[in-house]
Amino acid sequence: MSSAVINQQLQKLVSLDARLVEAAKSIKVLSNLAWPPDLAQKFLDSWNKGNPILPEVSYTGKNYSSTTGALKEIMRDCDQHHPIGNYIFKTAESYCIAAAMLECLGTAAFTEISSTLYGTPRETIGNSGISILEAAEHFLQTTASFTKSIHTTEADHCVLPSVVADELSRQIAPVFTNHPVEVVIDNTLASKAAAGARRIRIRGGTCFSWADIPQLVHHEAFVHTLTMLNGREQPNLKSLGLGAPRTTRAQEGLALFAELITTSIDLNRLRRIALRVKAVHLAMEGANFIEVFKFFLDSGQDELESFHSTMRIFRGGDVRGRIVYTKDVVYLEGLVFIERFLLKAIEEGRTNYPNYLFSGRLALSDVLALDEYFANGFIAPPLYAPSWIKNRACLAAFLLYSSFTNRIDIGRVRLEHFERQEI
Repeated sequence: MSSAVINQQLQKLVSLDARLVEAAKSIKVLSNLAWPPDLAQKFLDSWNKGNPILPEVSYTGKNYSSTTGALKEIMRDCDQHHPIGNYIFKTAESYCIAAAMLECLGTAAFTEISSTLYGTPRETIGNSGISILEAAEHFLQTTASFTKSIHTTEADHCVLPSVVADELSRQIAPVFTNHPVEVVIDNTLASKAAAGARRIRIRGGTCFSWADIPQLVHHEAFVHTLTMLNGREQPNLKSLGLGAPRTTRAQEGLALFAELITTSIDLNRLRRIALRVKAVHLAMEGANFIEVFKFFLDSGQDELESFHSTMRIFRGGDVRGRIVYTKDVVYLEGLVFIERFLLKAIEEGRTNYPNYLFSGRLALSDVLALDEYFANGFIAPPLYAPSWIKNRACLAAFLLYSSFTNRIDIGRVRLEHFERQEI
């Protein structure tokens, strides 16, 4: 194929990509699932009076027919035999699925479509034969004894949102040198933070811990914001700055891995992730909002955090149970996939693959499928990248050592063995 034909083909793909960005920008999942901020206080007042009342949530009907029509036209115009054409097709398709989910708020179809996008607790992690729920329950069981020995003081959980926002701004400013990122407080958030390309929102009315700050820096700023910003600065594929639903698993896994490799994550954070998986399962099995709230409360979270954790699961669903938002199952699975992906890339000498992940919002399959276009510069390298991904030698050492120790059975080792110098 001549270079002129190739260039013409690529220009058509660039045009399709621009149409995709324009069509997809109106589909915003989390903002359409948000609850009114006053519901937390109303519920907690009823809880503390000993007569808890299910939150009253209503959803307005959505109609994305014109948007999905435009997305389907893009899909029809894509050559799925071309790697970039297939990438655009799959990205447009994931937005169609998300739009369908938003049109079914509060109905059983909402959870069915959510499960298509994000999975369910009972799905297996790759070909491991272990379900996400089983992995979460195992982690909670094996770490239960540690929670008794890890004490936190009141001061650890009384860092105000304004302090967190100021500290987050201070730490990220030296990295985003030419693209300042604003940190603002938002009282409507279900999660503690939400990251965009030029703004990070911090949940108001919440007491943070000091441990939250480095986690937010590496998770929200140096993964979510960074990859979205890099994607928007791409010369050809601007859709890499969208954050398509199909990239959620890789994004959340990468963000958690960033916390892990920078030693920003703590046991409480890991347990929260596992607890959410179990809570999604409980709600899908029929537990209502109050029952799931009690589950989080009994697991050690305070009342306000238990409300927000429960709200994450029921947003877009039905507080009476069974109709829930399943996104929280992707975190644990995503972390496992990212660690395996990075390890295999290092083992097989594909040392550029970790860097490619920061060129925009990508699914792991995109890195392999679009390898040629990263290599020839059609997809630009990351404008910004976290320090740990730049130090490939240390990343390789971390991953390979982890792989090495995982193959050694030390299950029979006890502390007294060291005293007797048996090993």
